[in-house]
Amino acid sequence: MGLKQITYSNTEHKDFYKVLRKRVNAYFKDNNKTRYADTNMVLKTIFMLSLYLVPFILMLTIVTNTWLVMLMWVLMGFGTAGVGLSIMHDANHQAYSKNKWVNKIIGKLTNAVGGSDANWRIQHNVLHHTYTNVDQIDEDIDTGVLMRFSPNQKRLKGHRFQHIYAWPLYGMMTLMWCTTKDYSQFARYKKMGLIKTQGISPALMLFTIIISKVLYLGTLITLPVLFTPVAWWVSILGFILMHFIAGMTLALIFQPAHVLPRSDFPVPDKSGNVETDWAVSQLKTTANFAPKARLFSWYVGGLNYQIEHHLFPNICHVHYRKISSIVRETALEYGIPYYSYKTFRGAIADHAKLLYRLGQNDVLPAHAEKK
Repeated sequence: MGLKQITYSNTEHKDFYKVLRKRVNAYFKDNNKTRYADTNMVLKTIFMLSLYLVPFILMLTIVTNTWLVMLMWVLMGFGTAGVGLSIMHDANHQAYSKNKWVNKIIGKLTNAVGGSDANWRIQHNVLHHTYTNVDQIDEDIDTGVLMRFSPNQKRLKGHRFQHIYAWPLYGMMTLMWCTTKDYSQFARYKKMGLIKTQGISPALMLFTIIISKVLYLGTLITLPVLFTPVAWWVSILGFILMHFIAGMTLALIFQPAHVLPRSDFPVPDKSGNVETDWAVSQLKTTANFAPKARLFSWYVGGLNYQIEHHLFPNICHVHYRKISSIVRETALEYGIPYYSYKTFRGAIADHAKLLYRLGQNDVLPAHAEKK
């Protein structure tokens, strides 16, 4: 079923999103606040970029001890995740600045940490945000045959162990991005006609991917091998460790937001209609976690407020905590679920439960263990 055939119903709570947007807009107007980055966001940008770049510079210049070199790679892993979660994510949503060129330039940091900004916008903005948890469209729940993230996906025998092997695979996520995934995505998106959503030609996009990969791998692997006073295999191991940390961090933030026992997994009918309003569907497919963990929220780019992010992706994440009370109260007013875990650990535990159940059962009871 093509993307143009998928539509959301506008009959269920059709006024909810209209009222919610009006209230959120009033919050910014009444408090004389911008919807974009503020001073704190700029300082965070400097910090995250430093966490990524400074350890790399140190290992190439003054750090000589093998264990300290590995520590630099560890810090770069957290820096990579920090850049992805807190900086390029907002920019690629046009939420960092009202100036589109600022967003475009900062969004290119995706390439500097091993990905493709164009591919990322297609997978994340076009497919995930529009068709959240819709099987065969939302690629965030599609791992091919490796794992089963939706009750609408076919269960294979090997999936009965996915609650065990999922975790190390999560750590390989960004390593795949910087090597093979962007090429397979490019071929798929070209066939689907999605590359045109980025306003560039397929030839230019492929050229950009190739050049960025050569520069990234050449810089992050070749330079340490040549200039750090440690064995070459230490640099290779460090590079893999960096990506394992980054991949695990990203996965542990995004997966517990959508793949949970309480999550909805919409199924379009034969006509392609999803029997719920788009905004309501975002609430039914998404969950927040650890809303009171301020430092944690700062590092993960406010994405523990995943509901607010999905409803208002064009608002900088530094505002999510403030508008979350507006979203929650409006949702409850309309009788729409607002899922929120008190702790990050609780969300991870429920994600693990769903991994287990999806691996053991062909059919999962709808909205099992809603809270």
